[in-house]
Amino acid sequence: QVQLVESGGGSVQAGGSLRLSCVASGRTFTNSAMGWFRQAPGNEREFVAAIVSSGGNTNYAASTKGRFTISRDNAKNTVSLQMNSLQPEDTAVYYCAASYWLPMPAPQKTLYNYWGQGTQVTVAS
Repeated sequence: QVQLVESGGGSVQAGGSLRLSCVASGRTFTNSAMGWFRQAPGNEREFVAAIVSSGGNTNYAASTKGRFTISRDNAKNTVSLQMNSLQPEDTAVYYCAASYWLPMPAPQKTLYNYWGQGTQVTVAS
């Protein structure tokens, strides 16, 4: 069974940092996209960042550029999101996503096949 399990969420002060990790099992995603989305209360789930391989083919939402960095470790079937300079508007449940086919780091959530259960990130003022 394919599963994505996120970890690393928590509560931080504005300006702080968190590192989220997602471990996939049941399938490898070496040659296809993995990414992060987030959903705040009352909002739709939105794109954060995605990566195709460990070689640096990445895509970021405009609101996160310069603050967030996505990376992956194909040997461990893991994707991570380093989040720096966190702001209250970053507060959301963060979801790991993966596609078994997508060859580019697209932002459309409908293109991803598997999803984690989410991890809460809370940023206080």
